[in-house]
Amino acid sequence: MSVPRKQRLAYHEDSALLFESIRDLPWPVFLDSARPMVEQGRYDIISAAPFQTLITRGQTTEIRTASTRRLSTEDPFELLRGELAVSLLSPGLDLPFAGGAIGYFSYDLARRIEQLPAALKPLEDMPEMAIGLYDWALVVDHIERCSWLVSAGSDPATAARWASLLERLSRPPEHSVTQTFRLQSPIHSSLNRTDYQQRFNRIQRYIREGDCYQVNFAEYFQADVEGDAWEAYKRLRRINPAPFSAYLEFPFGRVLSSSPERFLKVNQRHVQTCPIKGTAPRHVLPEQDQAAASQLNESVKDRAENLMIVDLLRNDLGKVCEIGSVEVTSLFEVQSFARVHHLVSVVEAVLAGGQDAMSLLRACFPGGSITGAPKLRAMQIIEELETARRGIYCGSIGYIGFAGAMDSNIAIRTLVNQSNRISFWAGGGIVADSSAAAEYQEILDKSAAIFEMLDSCSRKRSLRDPGVPGY
Repeated sequence: MSVPRKQRLAYHEDSALLFESIRDLPWPVFLDSARPMVEQGRYDIISAAPFQTLITRGQTTEIRTASTRRLSTEDPFELLRGELAVSLLSPGLDLPFAGGAIGYFSYDLARRIEQLPAALKPLEDMPEMAIGLYDWALVVDHIERCSWLVSAGSDPATAARWASLLERLSRPPEHSVTQTFRLQSPIHSSLNRTDYQQRFNRIQRYIREGDCYQVNFAEYFQADVEGDAWEAYKRLRRINPAPFSAYLEFPFGRVLSSSPERFLKVNQRHVQTCPIKGTAPRHVLPEQDQAAASQLNESVKDRAENLMIVDLLRNDLGKVCEIGSVEVTSLFEVQSFARVHHLVSVVEAVLAGGQDAMSLLRACFPGGSITGAPKLRAMQIIEELETARRGIYCGSIGYIGFAGAMDSNIAIRTLVNQSNRISFWAGGGIVADSSAAAEYQEILDKSAAIFEMLDSCSRKRSLRDPGVPGY
């Protein structure tokens, strides 16, 4: 076992340059707060070359190190808990992350928790869980304007590479030579307006019959591409900076996320979740933009939709948190992002004795803001009416530290690039008084930044299927 390390480095306002300096290493990851482009962000976390990886496909998880490989059918959440417990961090590194797990948990990992029908096929060939255990990380604090290279001391190889990491990160490349990212086909949608209307009507019928109160229904978009997905992500973070963004580059695919939504945060047993329900597009003219925010703030429908999910999350937190500690600390706050206003609430609690970040994640997974209520019935309806398995969309991306801290997003505004194909999803919560036209427009509003990014990568502008309306 090595010794924990912490060394201060020069601060760079743009952490993308720092990521490029280690991107040639295996499994590079960039948890991107988009600060200073958005006020909500603070820390960026960059790492690569995990000493262990966990990849779940179906009922089997592969656990691999540099010299070993084993397979397990154990519950992936419990399996990851066990692997994290092997490398407990010594106290004293007062940063949000100094080593631990970074990666994603796909929406479809919920099949290991709930009994769901298997009507849909995967859209991509991505694992249900892809996690690396990282012994070192660069943590950039945009509030204090400082950067730290830290190590948990869990992997003896870190000591040997420490000097090399310092050299890499002290001289980030001025320019990254990459292959230009281009679209090679129109962007196709899984549903046209008629298809959407038919499924919307079926959800409305389920609501009228008392099956559910809300269903988060989504569709996907897909296109052929060539080139480097990192170039696409850099464009996306400029167009649509968001505080829970991420870029993950794994051997089987790349994940580009510009999510505005925190799923679960744990710090010293304190828990926070920040569900988003309610969306309005931004406007160039300040008076129109303020009017849109005010209208969202006063929307009875959006407030009711938000409250349903707050109640669902209070129930989920109550499974593993101290009795009486679950509290709604903010309700219906309008937060403004690059392209949309959102209605955001905050629920906080304290983990009960014997519980930890992994038990919390399992108890709340997947996030209620992207299922509907009641959760299980909403997920069954999603499986019936959507056109493919969601994969990473509406799952979660983030970190879980060896010392027990966690922060994670809801993987919305998220693209997956495999081989020469890129795909992304968008959706919204349907309730009794929803309008199909308004809900469909909300999908386009949420996707606008991604469409703009992809259009900017086209050889011909507006390279979209005629069935995908303008935004």
